Amino acid sequence: MDKTVFFPEGGGQYADTGILGGVHVLDAQEKDGIIYHYTDGALTPGEIVKGEIDWEKRFESMQQHSGEHIISGIVHGRFGYNNVGFHLGADYCTMDFDGPITKEQLKEIEEEANRIVYRNLNIEILYPTKEELKDLTYRSKIEIEGQVRIVNIPGVDICACCAPHVDRTGEIGNIKLVDMVSYKGGERITMLSGSRALADHQQKEESVKKISALLCAKDTEVAEAVEKLKEEQLDLKNQVSALKQKLLAYQAKEIDVTPELVKVFDSELSGNEPRELMNILLERGAKICAIFAGNDEEGYRYVIGSHSEDVRVISKKLNEAFQGRGAKGVEKAFQAFRVRLGVHAVEKGQARVAQMAGHGLVGRDHEFLDQAVGVGFRHPLPLDQAALGAADQTHLRDLFLHFGVFLPQTQQPVVAGGSDVDGL
Repeated sequence: MDKTVFFPEGGGQYADTGILGGVHVLDAQEKDGIIYHYTDGALTPGEIVKGEIDWEKRFESMQQHSGEHIISGIVHGRFGYNNVGFHLGADYCTMDFDGPITKEQLKEIEEEANRIVYRNLNIEILYPTKEELKDLTYRSKIEIEGQVRIVNIPGVDICACCAPHVDRTGEIGNIKLVDMVSYKGGERITMLSGSRALADHQQKEESVKKISALLCAKDTEVAEAVEKLKEEQLDLKNQVSALKQKLLAYQAKEIDVTPELVKVFDSELSGNEPRELMNILLERGAKICAIFAGNDEEGYRYVIGSHSEDVRVISKKLNEAFQGRGAKGVEKAFQAFRVRLGVHAVEKGQARVAQMAGHGLVGRDHEFLDQAVGVGFRHPLPLDQAALGAADQTHLRDLFLHFGVFLPQTQQPVVAGGSDVDGL
């Protein structure tokens, strides 16, 4: 075509869509000075056609792009930062700046931007000559060949830009900076302007009103109401946890611990309760204890352990039979273990604990535990527990028990056992 009203994708802005000669224009791209229109139907060569863009979409994009120029101009004028990345999407607009901005400064930038909108400044489109361009200071991300198009917002920003803009800043409506994250040593700011800012405000207002009604609180007090609710929920959670511990203790008293292998099947157990129940039964004198929990919908898991017997053989057979995945979260727990006991060991001069704490994760879970202890589970642990405080002894025992490695109060053989299996 010899001319078109459809803006092709470029400069960070998406292409126009609309109607051309009775067919829909889905996209427009520019290549080597030619604008290609992608349609959902064919046009007759040589035919004179009428084009009509989707004006609401175009106007919305102009609001965003003109808003971006205002923000970029303010940031450049105030901090000297450059806009090194701009993306205008279908529902959001982002700008990347090559320097740090605080939350307080972001708020000030937003307030200044909206004052510029309210002033309803004329946005000028200039086509300076090469001679005029030499004396003109303007923002530009790239070297431009040929005629340069300048978008000037007087006293705010002057920038080389090929995209369409609103005629006056008042047409932007308002500018809202909704997010900012650190990005490549600078900041990425997400902006909504005009109709997008209004839609965002309406959606958030609706959410606040719903929360307000649910909590019987004023719109301006929902944050405090949610915080109070969260505190109450945490308090109830702690109460439930304490009651569950009591229930486990009562449950354990009703279980016979005299058999060679104590087996408990309880679908109601959740979280760490199977392991906690196992530990209680072992403390009561169970030689070997296995706890099975779960259901058909969520899968099954088990823990098995002993203070005196090596249960790894049983655990391995169960894993093989049920295709279990073994203990989970080993690395995360032992990272915490290294930080906690590693530092403590240096302070107490416990070199052996420091060696254990600094040991890297290698091989399978049980292999790592073997190497971390250093001598294998059938030998005494080379650690003078008496040199540790009571709290650290408890922490050490609990940590080892979490993986089925039972650390007695005296220098007795330390044995391994225990697995968690999901989806049996």
